[in-house]
Amino acid sequence: MKFNLFVLLLACSGLHVSAQSDRWQQRAKYQMNVDFNAETHQYKGTQKLIYSNNSPDTLHKVFYHLYLNAFQPGSQMDVRSRTISDPDARVKDRISKLAPSEIGYEKVISLKHNGKPLKYEVVGTILEVTLNEKILPKTQHTFEMEFEAQVPLQIRRTGRNNSEGVEYSMAQWYPKMSEYDYEGWHSNPYIGREFYGIWGDFDVKITIDAAYVIAGTGYLQNPDKIGHGYSTKEVTHKPGEKLTWHFIAPEVHDFMWAADRTYRHDITKVDENLDLHFFYKSDTLGKVWKEMEPLAVRCFQIMNAKFGRYPYKQYSVIQGGDGGMEYPMATLIMGKQTLGGLVGVVVHESIHSWFQMILGTNESKYPWMDEGFTTYAENIVMGELYPSRIDPQLRSTNSYRGLVKSGLEEPLTTHADHYNTNRAYSIASYSKGSVFLNQLNYVIGKEKFERGIKRYFNEWKYKHPNPTDLKRIMEKESGLELDWYWENFVGTTKTIDYGIKEVLATSGKTTDVVIGRIGQMPMPLDIVVTYKDGSQENFYIPLEIMRGEKEEKLYTKTTLLPDWGWTYPEYSFSIPRDMADIQRIAIDPSQRMADINPDDNYYPSIAKEVPRIKAEATK
Repeated sequence: MKFNLFVLLLACSGLHVSAQSDRWQQRAKYQMNVDFNAETHQYKGTQKLIYSNNSPDTLHKVFYHLYLNAFQPGSQMDVRSRTISDPDARVKDRISKLAPSEIGYEKVISLKHNGKPLKYEVVGTILEVTLNEKILPKTQHTFEMEFEAQVPLQIRRTGRNNSEGVEYSMAQWYPKMSEYDYEGWHSNPYIGREFYGIWGDFDVKITIDAAYVIAGTGYLQNPDKIGHGYSTKEVTHKPGEKLTWHFIAPEVHDFMWAADRTYRHDITKVDENLDLHFFYKSDTLGKVWKEMEPLAVRCFQIMNAKFGRYPYKQYSVIQGGDGGMEYPMATLIMGKQTLGGLVGVVVHESIHSWFQMILGTNESKYPWMDEGFTTYAENIVMGELYPSRIDPQLRSTNSYRGLVKSGLEEPLTTHADHYNTNRAYSIASYSKGSVFLNQLNYVIGKEKFERGIKRYFNEWKYKHPNPTDLKRIMEKESGLELDWYWENFVGTTKTIDYGIKEVLATSGKTTDVVIGRIGQMPMPLDIVVTYKDGSQENFYIPLEIMRGEKEEKLYTKTTLLPDWGWTYPEYSFSIPRDMADIQRIAIDPSQRMADINPDDNYYPSIAKEVPRIKAEATK
């Protein structure tokens, strides 16, 4: 009673009172039975979906994704690929040339809601469903569906008979309920980019010719009936016999599988709580895959230590063709590669398990929070697997610089499907997203960043975090205001460009330095002075809008200078040493800041050395 009176008094005074509860999540529980015909490349399925509306909203419609419908001439994916200026080389105009027996499709035969038939309409890759009975907040409803589908020739991610001869890569293969979150429905048509799904549990039974080995998401429930490397028990199958593979996958937002009659299956342990499974087609790949496997183990160990524990008991690396694509508990990758190429793609795709499969960001809306953060962590892991004197993050920085100079850059707020070019999408999502984290490391300090990124994983796993959720974690960890960084680097294409304008000796045995802000985006600065006696001193200039300063121990001595108000184009300070004692002055020698023109960041100028540094960073 006292609380209600207090709230009433505050409301009458004009003050706003609000309470923010934990982010709610919709929930889906799938039960699917699939009968697969490998002769026709078609299958029939039933799906029971128990849908929990944990939102405060009443739902009058629901939407399903029918991804395979994209692989038909005239689809939005087909037209987009044929009209964009730089199409994906794997797609180009291939969809437009598919024959009826080669296309993909998903057809809904019947759909019921709580036992009653529903009206629905197929609109490209989206099934629009009008409900007879409203879905009220905090209620649970059952949808039952019969469907049939045809597997397309593999063009992108999913399909059959790809360039490496893998028979079936079954990604985006079933009618999948669209996600509804605090922003509403996300029923975007599929044009070949990213995904977003509901957290849930999958119980999937796949009946297929016994000659096939299946790999994918989830834990196999009947290994002793299957054999094929899942069990030590010898299992003999008759020609033409069919087997039913039963998988359970808890707390995931998608389900992928692949099948081939010649898969080899290896299992190795990361530790007592995690097994890695490897599926590849032939003995000719065995040597390279065997050499890759311990490096994959090391990748998981590094990620567990630096970013948070992988929570499932299994992960599968599956030869599936078409580059690499991540899914819950598994990835599909190109198998015919050099050892270095194979390790690189396994490291990248498996790290998606942290930033997409466990955090579950809306990667359609924020691809940089998935691809970019994965690339950042990949750079760290590859740097440990293959040590080099070159900072592995510099490749991402130089890639981003190249995009800026091309004039094609678009803000990171651009939806993945709506970038004007594939180049702008790829470099923004992978490279600039990686630079975002590396630069945040610079802004708040290495120690606070490393604690923050691990806290972000642990606090937001299974919750679909957005950019603000990450910002608040980093603000709490660092004690700094970071709105300016998100607003500028994510929301605009403003660039960072600082330069040393003047270095002047004074009569009082001090040296005056003038720094110029040339780019539009402000940043705090580490200006490191190396003296001729070999010692170093960091003159640190915080931004006023940070409302504080970072604490970092990268340098033996740090001198804190007054804040820089971001509107001022120049900043001056004095070094209390004779100019003759100074060997070099450098803005951010750690190179974590993505200054778009680093040539003028040094005194004396090292412009002649910059091309060599850039070249080494791209190797």
